Amino acid sequence: MSELVFFSGTMDCGKSTLALQIEHNRSARGLAGMIFTRDDREGEGKLSSRLGLVTDAVEVEDGMDLYGYIVDHLSRGGRADYVIADEAQFLAPVQIDQLARVVDDLGLDVYAFGITTDFRSKLFPGSQRLVELADRVEVLQVEALCWCGARATHNARTIGGEMVVEGAQVVVGDVNQADAVGYEVLCRRHHRRRMTAASARAAALSPDVLPVHQA
Repeated sequence: MSELVFFSGTMDCGKSTLALQIEHNRSARGLAGMIFTRDDREGEGKLSSRLGLVTDAVEVEDGMDLYGYIVDHLSRGGRADYVIADEAQFLAPVQIDQLARVVDDLGLDVYAFGITTDFRSKLFPGSQRLVELADRVEVLQVEALCWCGARATHNARTIGGEMVVEGAQVVVGDVNQADAVGYEVLCRRHHRRRMTAASARAAALSPDVLPVHQA
């Protein structure tokens, strides 16, 4: 039976690396996949991982009918044995419905990869629809770590190292970057406290922080 599988996790937990591994394993067996992505860090029409691996992909646009695109590809003599959708959190709910239809009507496995919640700890609409429709939801076991060493469970948006909680839901960026807008993965405790690695270092160096003396 074909399946719609949602692989989820925080940023920096290896989602795109796993997507590339699935593509490699299946193409090495002679299978042909169709890869969709949106707003990848490497630019339009690319699926990339932070390990430096990259492959070509179909860039998903607003209003694009993914089911219709695949049917058209097949009707023109193209081949597709499975589908990979990376950055699936950025897809519209109706596009997730189209991927489910690919599974049900075309009998293709669909592997979707994405983060579940945004920088405000709110569900992305695409991710919410995947949770509602997926045959399986797999939480990736490669644990991203907060600066404190605890398991990172939340994505934080930063500006100049300071966490922000307002703004558009989708702003393309990456973790550990020095640009104006960046991202950092945090544990729940430090996400609630809005304490990033930079703000923690600043607090530790502040003259207002009194040393603790042991009795």
